[in-house]
Order: sequence, then C-alpha cells, then structure tokens
Amino acid sequence: MLVSWDWLKQYVAVDVSAEVLADRLTMTGLNLEECRDVDGDTCIDFEVTSNRPDCLGHLGIAREAAVVYDVPMTVPAAAPKTNKTPVASVTSVAIECPDLCSQYHARVIRGVKVGPSPAWIQRRLQTVGIACVNNIVDITNYVLMECGQPLHAFDMDRLHGQRIVVRRSKAGEKLQAIDHKEYVLATDTCVIADADHPVALAGVMGGAETEITTSTKNVLIEAALFAPLSIRNTSRRLKLHSDASYRFERALDPLGPEWASRRCCELILELAGGELLDGVVSAGVQPTANTTPITLRFAQIERVLGIKIPSDEAIRILLALGLKQVENTTAETASFIAPSNRRDLSREIDLIEEVARIHGYDNLPSDTNVPLCLSHKSHRDRVVDRVRSTLTGAGYYEAITVSLVSEREHGLFRPRGDVAPLAIDHSDFRETSLLRQTLIPSLLGSRRSNERRGTFGAQLFEIATVHLSADKTLPQVQSEPTMIGFVSGKSFAEVKGVVEELAARVNPSATVHARPSSIAQFTAGRGAELLLNGQFWGWLGELDRAVGNQLDLRDPVTVAELDLSVLESVADMVPKFKPLPQYQGSARDLNFVLDDPVTWNDLDAVVRKAAGPLLESIGFGGQYRGKQIPEGKKSYLVTLMYRSPERTLTSEEVEAAQQSVIAACQSTLGATLRA
Repeated sequence: MLVSWDWLKQYVAVDVSAEVLADRLTMTGLNLEECRDVDGDTCIDFEVTSNRPDCLGHLGIAREAAVVYDVPMTVPAAAPKTNKTPVASVTSVAIECPDLCSQYHARVIRGVKVGPSPAWIQRRLQTVGIACVNNIVDITNYVLMECGQPLHAFDMDRLHGQRIVVRRSKAGEKLQAIDHKEYVLATDTCVIADADHPVALAGVMGGAETEITTSTKNVLIEAALFAPLSIRNTSRRLKLHSDASYRFERALDPLGPEWASRRCCELILELAGGELLDGVVSAGVQPTANTTPITLRFAQIERVLGIKIPSDEAIRILLALGLKQVENTTAETASFIAPSNRRDLSREIDLIEEVARIHGYDNLPSDTNVPLCLSHKSHRDRVVDRVRSTLTGAGYYEAITVSLVSEREHGLFRPRGDVAPLAIDHSDFRETSLLRQTLIPSLLGSRRSNERRGTFGAQLFEIATVHLSADKTLPQVQSEPTMIGFVSGKSFAEVKGVVEELAARVNPSATVHARPSSIAQFTAGRGAELLLNGQFWGWLGELDRAVGNQLDLRDPVTVAELDLSVLESVADMVPKFKPLPQYQGSARDLNFVLDDPVTWNDLDAVVRKAAGPLLESIGFGGQYRGKQIPEGKKSYLVTLMYRSPERTLTSEEVEAAQQSVIAACQSTLGATLRA
C-alpha cells in the first residue's frame, strides 16, 4: 500500500515525521518497505497482509496512526447535494449472478465537464504511482486510494438501454478494455453489461466503449462488491491486474460501497460540476452491520502476552479501532462487536492480538515465560510418524511435490481410469493446471531429476492429498484422500515386502493381500491391487517400460500408492507382549500345479483353512512355468511352518496337517502335487 504523507495528514494530525510514523506502524504489523521522496512529498510503502484489506486505503492507515498516537481522526462527510429527479427514472440495475456479485450501487450525474484534475489531486495520485487521465477517472482512483473501495465511471450515453446488467459472459463474447486490448471471455467471467453486450470486466477493468472522454456529459458511478475468487480467476486468466482487482480479491467491507459512491459523487460535483440525481439504484443483498459479540477476558491478555496491559487501555485500543462495546462489561470481561471492515476479528485471541500490536510488538519482552501446554499428537499424526519411520528405515527419502501436474504428467499413471481431473484456470501455471489424482507422476518426475543430476536408484515417498472431486457433499476421504506414494528401482516382490512391513508396523496382526490389477501402465502380470484386512488399500506394480521411456528414466521403476485412511482404520499403536516360541517348529514344502487363473490369494485362503491350528505361517516360495508344466498351468511352491506353543510336534501330527492341505487344494482348486 503506497501512502502519500501529505495526503495522510488530511485525516490525522500526528506530530512526528513520516519516517518515525512508518517505523511505529511497523511495530503494529504494517511492515515498512521503504520511504522515498516524490516531488516534495513522501511516499511510504507498507506491506499489508491479505487479512487486512481495511488498510488498503489512506483512511485505514490514518485510523492505525490515530489509535497508536491517541489523536482524533477526520473522515470526509460524503454528503453530496442532489436534485429532485429520481435516479431510478433514468437507469436500472440487475444482478443475474448473485454468487459473483453480492451488491451493486449506481448513481448518475448529469452535465459534468470533463477536463484535467486540479493540481492537488494530480500530485497525490502521482505520489502513489497512479497516472492521471481526467478529472472523472482521477476522482474514482482518488476515492479508491482514500478508502480502499474500487469504483468505476461509465459514460451514461454510451450504455445501450442506459441500464446495467451484472452477469456471466456468454460463449464467444469479447471486450476491448480501456488498455485498448481485446480479450476473449471465458463463459464464467463476471462482466458488467448494458442491454446488449459487456462494457466492463467486473472488478478488474472497464471497457473502452464506455470510458470517460472529453465529450462525456452524463456519468454513471458504479460501486459494487464481487466474489474474490471470481475476480482472482478473471485477472489471472487474462493476465490483467489492476488496483481494483487487487482489492476485490481480499473481501472488502460490505458497508464500503455506499459511502465510497457518495464520496465520489461529492468530489465530482465539486471538481467537474453537474447535477446528481436523487437517490441510488441498488441491487443484490443489502448489507447489515455485524451484531455478533466477542468476549474478552482481561486475564487472558497477560496469560497470552506475558505482560499486564490495563483493562482501560485495552478497551481504549479496541474502541479506537472501531469496535463497539457491549453494555455487559465487568471487572473481568468486556464484549465487543467488530466493525464491518474487520472480518478478521471473530475470536477472543483476535482482540488480544489487536491490543498487543497497538501496544507495540517491541514492547513485548522476549524473556517473559508464557505458560504453554504440550499438545497431543492425533491418531493420524502417530500413524504418519510410524509410516515415515518405516519407509526411511527401508531406504526411502521423503519428497514434497506440488499438487499441480501437466496433461502429460497426468497421463503417465492413471489408476482411476478415465475419471476427468479437476483443473485450475491459472495464468501463472498454464502447463501444470491439473490437480493430481495420484502422487506417482510427481514422484517419477523427482526420480528423473535425481537421475539427471547423477543420483541413480533414488527411492522416494510422499504423504499428501490427491484431488478427485469438488463435490462438497462428499466426505473428504472420497473427494480428497490422503495417500502414501513411493517409487523404487527394486522388484515387485521387494516393494511388496516394504508394503507388508508398513502394515505390520502399524498393526502386527494386519494382513495384506494382492490381487491382479488392470491398470494399463503396469507391466503385464506385474501389477496388483492391495487389500488390507479385506479393505481396498491401493496399488503396487512394476511400471511398463514405455512409461519410463516417456520420462527418459534409465532404470525400471516399481511404484506403490496406499490410502492412509485405510491404514488409520486398522492401526493398533499399542505394542503387546508376545512370548518367543519355546518349541521347535517344523517346516514343510508343497509344490502345487494349478490352473493359470488360480491366484496366490486363492491358494493361501484354502491352505490356511485346511491346515488347522498348528499352522504358524505360510510363505510364497516361487512360481514356475516351463517345459515340465502343461500349457495353461503353473506351479506354486508353498512353504508351511507348523508349531505348537505347548509341546514339540510329532511327525504324524505334521503329516496329518499336510495331507489335509493337499486334499483341500485338490478338491477346491483342482491342484496336483508336482513330482
């Protein structure tokens, strides 16, 4: 926010220099960027945070100065004189997109004389870096820099039908803006139109057709509020930024447009003549003052800040900032209602912060002990810590990548098929405008970057959110699930071992099963869907070489992506004692010949059910297809470990269990023992 020192002194008289004031306001949170001389005036550049749009005008800065130095502040009356002709008889306003424009006010001045602005306005605008055009345009810019509310002036006689329609642009519509460039409008762009076509980009820039010229006689003054996201999207899409769009993106005071409209008309009548028609034509929601009280406990000020600030001083500060005190004040508490221009004030801690910053951050001692309580990690935090510990222990490095990917990156790995990705129309990232549905492409890009810098075999993981739907009615686990993604140069079996270890570290009794996956980017027969305790958990597989070639990856890659919420649901973070086996186990191997469609999961389920209570574990010994195996068949080597916690098993007991397994596999799966 650029501030003219001479201009600021119109509203508040402080007996200090511009440099001293700037340093003092820095201690209230308005960080000073620089002070510089501009033709005898001083331009002060403050950094205003996005939650303080009330300080994007000289009046806002003046209010801060008045509170800090406890001096009165002068605000212009904004009370223009009108004639008896009702403005509603010459124009009308309609809002067809209330979600993009909440309110619109129009006033009309007839018989203005357009010309150069007086020297004092030109000097003030030039100090804050705004070029002068003519008295009407300069006044709208002057009021913008005075109160922070953007305005626009239309040549009334060039509005078709002499009416205003706020609507979405239609397909194929174009607009030549006052920068004399033609812009093609997207169908969701909020525009100001007359009876026939757009005449301005709402909240961004006016159109050349209705701009104020020396021939203008009748002027329509616009004061409105627009949806911040709509303005942001329009300005970024068109790469068209203005002082108005900068402010509209930050949610302005809902009571500001009406005052700004009156102030603008007051100055036009003073400097350009003419007659202001009676009244105002308004559309949209009529703003109301805030009525929600916030209670401040005076004892909390000392508890939070570590120093005692008298309650009288705290009340003075808050009242001077524009808050209204509710009558139920006691020695311990006071309640306040925040002004409409301070939407950032909604909680007790906000009021404490206001007291602290006006008191001065430099007055807060750095050596005061402030009582703090340790926070407890949530269930998810503890699960994530265990995941990180396991993966880093397995040789993986954590990566942090951006959520936006390009169309090409999106196509590298598509586990969700042809589900269309969400897109952000963002001019700064035109190539990477898609919200990712999986973490794998981003991790593959990081692996490629490592290879190009001579670091081969990088094993990377990331825990982050993916974006599947913008439907707010869906639970977050469906619309924006948090996933665990990792990439490795190791084999399918080795990475599956890491996945199983991950499950075991979170819940030692958890079971992981794999079933064939149809994801096109996996090498045939080397991709699987993973189930954790019977719930779908994610994917694991070796990427087809064609995917690696698209990224110029030197080595083959195996990837996995797991749903964190599923892991959370089965997590058992309390370790339980389990005694070591006291009796010797007995290992047996069985080599079954099976039909190709029979999966390991099928065989595992049958074996576990048939082996009985003596079975301790079952292991995959390998798969074979070859000359000794008939066509359409395969062999699985199964390793079974039998053990009793009470005694040493006899060979007869083990053999009985083995025969039960063989019989069950033969009858259920059509298996035969391989000689």
